Amino acid sequence: MKTLLAYLKGYKKESILAPLFKMLEASFELFVPLVMAAIIDVGIANQDKPYIVKMCFVLIALGIIGLVCSITAQYFAAKAATGVGTGIRHGLFEHIQKFTFTEMDQLGTSTLITRMTSDINQIQSGVNLVLRLFLRSPFIVFGAMIMAFTVDVKAALVFVVTIPLLSLIVFGIMLVTMPMYKKVQADLDQVLLTTRENLTGARVIRAFNKEEDETKRFENANQILTDAQKYVGRISGMMNPLTYIIVNGAVVVLLYTGAIRVDQGIITTGAVVALVNYMNQILLALVVVANLVVIFTKSAACAARVNEVLDTKPSVTETDSTEENGDSSAPAVKFDKVYFSYHDNSEYALEDISFTAEKGQTIGIIGGTGSGKSTLINLIPRFYDASDGLVEVYGTDVRKYSLNRLRKKIAVVPQKAVLFSGTIRENMKWGGDNITDEQIWRALKISQAYEFVEKLENGLDYKILQGGKNLSGGQKQRLTIARAIAADPEILILDDSASALDFATDAKLRTAIKENCSDMTVFIISQRANTVKNADQIIVLDDGKTVGIGTHKELLQSCTDYCQICLTQFSAEELEKEINGDE
Repeated sequence: MKTLLAYLKGYKKESILAPLFKMLEASFELFVPLVMAAIIDVGIANQDKPYIVKMCFVLIALGIIGLVCSITAQYFAAKAATGVGTGIRHGLFEHIQKFTFTEMDQLGTSTLITRMTSDINQIQSGVNLVLRLFLRSPFIVFGAMIMAFTVDVKAALVFVVTIPLLSLIVFGIMLVTMPMYKKVQADLDQVLLTTRENLTGARVIRAFNKEEDETKRFENANQILTDAQKYVGRISGMMNPLTYIIVNGAVVVLLYTGAIRVDQGIITTGAVVALVNYMNQILLALVVVANLVVIFTKSAACAARVNEVLDTKPSVTETDSTEENGDSSAPAVKFDKVYFSYHDNSEYALEDISFTAEKGQTIGIIGGTGSGKSTLINLIPRFYDASDGLVEVYGTDVRKYSLNRLRKKIAVVPQKAVLFSGTIRENMKWGGDNITDEQIWRALKISQAYEFVEKLENGLDYKILQGGKNLSGGQKQRLTIARAIAADPEILILDDSASALDFATDAKLRTAIKENCSDMTVFIISQRANTVKNADQIIVLDDGKTVGIGTHKELLQSCTDYCQICLTQFSAEELEKEINGDE
């Protein structure tokens, strides 16, 4: 919670002035029953009209001053609350940007979206109400009790019994409901997850005619959320009836006691009216407190969830090293007895991986599904850190580079082609704002995207819809490859990024990269043996282990796993010719 309270430091003035003006408003409000008592006991009792008019003007003045104070308090509270909400949102987003794939996998996208939106909105509302009402309501409660003692001590003893009972109800319900609201937000995560999966997978759902099943799944998640909200709502809803019962009971006792004391001539009729008004002020203040407690409980639960994300430390941390570019004469990438496991799991996803990729080489990585191909290349730009062993880029441990310097050397084209809403030019400039149109067109030619981009109505200014929905799968893949090449990286990683391309286009792409990017070290991850067969070095993985390293011909002679992969994609005659060295 201290982390979130730090965001209030920039709004110290507002955090002081908002409660202060609310306290001023409450102070003027406490004088109203005394003025009314004076009107009854002096003005009405003596039929003194000028006095009544004068006191009515006093009531109007108190109301106007209270209104001005209330508006001023609202302004400062709103300013502080929106500022805090904005600050937390920026801080949370910036913190999430530091997360590695490990933290993203652990937390999940849907819960991060909920915490960025719904949770922070609840916190913002909580800050606003707390600044305005957290001090005002207790001040009214205890102020009204003190003022009641100035009117009549014996009658005011009713307040001494009533206020502790009310406090017990309010804080008891708060303690019970706080963990429940945290669960409600967790259930909201599940509703959001179901909605997100349904929207992003709409085509698959319709292709398998699963609309009804998805509707039922959403209804189940939504019903769980609804039931949780109803349950906690019932408990919270008990607050107002219970407080009203106690306060109204206290008013009855107060009227009875006051009537006896008026009859005995101890106090006046106006004094009884003042005492009843003070009791009503306490009632209204406690109703506000009750609502404030509900909102504060929600806000506290949401704050705990946001704080949980802020307290999550990235597993990949920045370095203070001054290493600039490494040694250009050293191998571009070197793995030395590298081991890796997810989430500190004892089972390794990669075991004893060692190889060297020289500058300008093309390295092919092939293996069955789940063999660790993507995991391996994710260690190079430090999307994950190796559990053991050493990963070097140009002779320097990747952990000694700053993330910015390391990732400027590397361009990654992931399995799933991701484009962002905007023009093609804007997407191509993700590698740097200084990338020229000439560089973009060159990258488009290499990636085999030139022809279809040139035919588009606006060329580089063609608007891409969210997620590239107005492009085909192959077009998106070629554009993502072009985006990586346009950045002119020293190391280019293609993680099965040509899967949507036909064999001819795939071959042209590889040829163009070899001819135009000879200084780049290229990693090609693919399920197609034909895609990696011309690589300078091919790494064959099986269940996280290296089972073969060499050229295509060498592996055909020495690696059984590679031969089995090739047999599924080439005829036996073709393989026999290649093994024998025939053209």
